Amino acid sequence: MRINHIIIVLFLTVFTACKKDSKTEIRSISIEEDVVFLASDELEGRQTGTDGEKAAAEYIAKRFENLGLTAKGTNGYFQTFSFKPKTDPHQEVNYTVKDGDSTITGTNVIGFLDNKAENTIIIGAHYDHLGYGAEGSLYRGETQEIHNGADDNASGVAVMLNLAKKLALENTGNNYLFMAFSGEEMGLLGSNYFTKNATIDLSKANYMINMDMVGRLKEDKTLAVYGVGTSPVLKQVVKANNSKFKIIENESGVGPSDHTSFYNSDIPVMHFFTGQHEDYHKPGDDTQKLNYEGMDMISNYLFNIISDLDDNGKLPFRKTKNESDNTPRFKVGLGVIPDYLYDGKGMRIDGVSEDKAAQRAGLQKGDIVIKLGDSLVTDMNSYMRALSSFEEGDKTKVVVKRGDEEVEKDIEFQKF
Repeated sequence: MRINHIIIVLFLTVFTACKKDSKTEIRSISIEEDVVFLASDELEGRQTGTDGEKAAAEYIAKRFENLGLTAKGTNGYFQTFSFKPKTDPHQEVNYTVKDGDSTITGTNVIGFLDNKAENTIIIGAHYDHLGYGAEGSLYRGETQEIHNGADDNASGVAVMLNLAKKLALENTGNNYLFMAFSGEEMGLLGSNYFTKNATIDLSKANYMINMDMVGRLKEDKTLAVYGVGTSPVLKQVVKANNSKFKIIENESGVGPSDHTSFYNSDIPVMHFFTGQHEDYHKPGDDTQKLNYEGMDMISNYLFNIISDLDDNGKLPFRKTKNESDNTPRFKVGLGVIPDYLYDGKGMRIDGVSEDKAAQRAGLQKGDIVIKLGDSLVTDMNSYMRALSSFEEGDKTKVVVKRGDEEVEKDIEFQKF
């Protein structure tokens, strides 16, 4: 098979070992090299259960092995799970499938660094993506194209591997469980399965760090950190170790990534994210658009946080008020990608979808929505509350700040 041949060649050329001081040393693999492999066309977008995803799993397992991590899956480094895709987004996933049609098998990849400590820190990132444009794709082209998912989420896996290398040498106050999750794009399936079928004692889990889309740090160095309210010490440690980033904090332990599964298991979590962009869930999410220097900065920042917490013992868990519980339901969309890292007044537009209401009205990337209909927009929540009052076909006016000017446009809403 072509993909397996590529992996074998990669192993022979990349994982070059030499003997020194009676220890085997492996040539250091850069963050960029990991991303380039995982987001290559040959892996065909790493959709859950495909040959491309299996090839990525083999690669990550080999990286774990050469970093000195022991296997902690149910079959070596691998923990497989079979399921039927949900037909109703609100239904529970059936992981136990017998001779079922359309059954998919995902594979979590799990490595363990045993420091003989009492507690274990879980560090994870999902590695699956959308293949040629599975459900969730925002691409509207006429022909299928590979969604390589360089930022989403080869970036998180690469930073996780970089952290594993650093932690193999220092900070022995905890054990470390490194996990590459499958099935995230289909509903956090791999992390959810692990928490229900854990290969370690989860009562000994200290806290969980998740990285999902950490590859596009912007010039202002804005970095979102979610989950800071899930343990009393987290806000302080996030702030104390920061000298380079503009941190946007969110207390909630619930969000659209794998940290949610661990928060729901009463484990403190921190989720790191550099923001959405116009290539999100599209074929344009490719390797050349990533900020590799920024990813290295994030890796160092996480290492410093872990180092600071090394002698803190087991962190207490705290439930948070989950903002998603109060999110208004809406039937229409403006057709924009919000800038979730913007902390000014209003809702800044980070991208405009083709042939949607915003584009037809002449709204642009960088516009800041300050009024929608009769409602003032001061932040993301007020924007969503305003949007929830409209139905398909409704017409209103939107006011945006564009540079130093206020611009008014007519909007006709389309179905979300």
